[in-house]
Amino acid sequence: MQSSAIRTQEVNPAKLTQLYQRQFTMSAVTKGETVALVTDLGTRREYVQAAFAAAENLGADVYEMCVNSIPSWTKVGVPTIGQCKGTLEAMMAADIIVIFHVPLFTKWLKQVMDRGVRVLMIIDAPDDLEQLLSPAGLKEAMKYAESIYRTTKTVRVTSEAGTDFTYSCGEYPVMTQWGYADEKGHFDHWGAGHIHTFPNEGSAQGKVVIQPGDIIILPYCRYVTDAVQLEIRDGHITKVEGGLDAKLMRDWLEDGKTHEGDRDPYAVSHLGWGMNPQAKWYWMGLNGDSPERNRAAARVFPGNFLFSTGPNTQGGGKRATRGHYDVPMRDCTVSLDNRVIIERGKFVDPKLVVAREAR
Repeated sequence: MQSSAIRTQEVNPAKLTQLYQRQFTMSAVTKGETVALVTDLGTRREYVQAAFAAAENLGADVYEMCVNSIPSWTKVGVPTIGQCKGTLEAMMAADIIVIFHVPLFTKWLKQVMDRGVRVLMIIDAPDDLEQLLSPAGLKEAMKYAESIYRTTKTVRVTSEAGTDFTYSCGEYPVMTQWGYADEKGHFDHWGAGHIHTFPNEGSAQGKVVIQPGDIIILPYCRYVTDAVQLEIRDGHITKVEGGLDAKLMRDWLEDGKTHEGDRDPYAVSHLGWGMNPQAKWYWMGLNGDSPERNRAAARVFPGNFLFSTGPNTQGGGKRATRGHYDVPMRDCTVSLDNRVIIERGKFVDPKLVVAREAR
């Protein structure tokens, strides 16, 4: 059984304002800017207080908008902005939005980003905010990764467990997160350090083997305990075989169908890899399987290959299914146009390696 014990918080609550000020400084918050905090009824109040204090220390104007929705870990695409009159207009007028729940796969997020508004998501526990704060050099390495992923036509992913999977790129944009929102129209996640794109429609082919020790970070937040074999044809999973973990996956994706012939939950979604050296694969083993302790850490540890299913609206596609699965996989070899960049979970290209900072 996996532990779900809650560990005692190690970060002194009084340090939160300092952490937020470091993060806001990295996110280019300056005097005279407007910072809009988007909260909900479940947001940690100490986070709101720290954000207010940090913004004030930097000379920015700041206010809070609390919405009457709580998007859960398993419900992405909930439109918390735009349904109440004036909320979208307010967000478009801000310089940076700091949001304390997941806005991904929503229409309003693209609208504000198209206006040049910066968006910073904060959804992780205090200890993780401190540990995963972007180290020196991460943004530069992420930008380099983006430059090579953008020009890639074909990706092949293999593993000793049996994965042999290919897909084509170029139809959808490459999305890069380095842990702070310092550029106009940029979305980022405090604690991030990963890159992904969506495969060209119908291009994903082959076999993916999710092996014990890989992580189901969405929807279940658990280490895989028995292998799952996926057969992929023309961009969709056509077969899911294995034991308990296979059954959990099948049932979740089946439950995401809106009608009998709905294949959207089984479509291959965003694909990429993690690069934040502050994150470790064993984080869940140390800190338990609460989503708040693993939202960033499980996705961004260096060398993991993130496989996912379901929606692609974040990249401009048309799939908006609830049947979303995120699986950071260990020990994969990743080749971009026949050039190996990750071998058995380790970076081959030194420009992708970022030094870890002691914290």
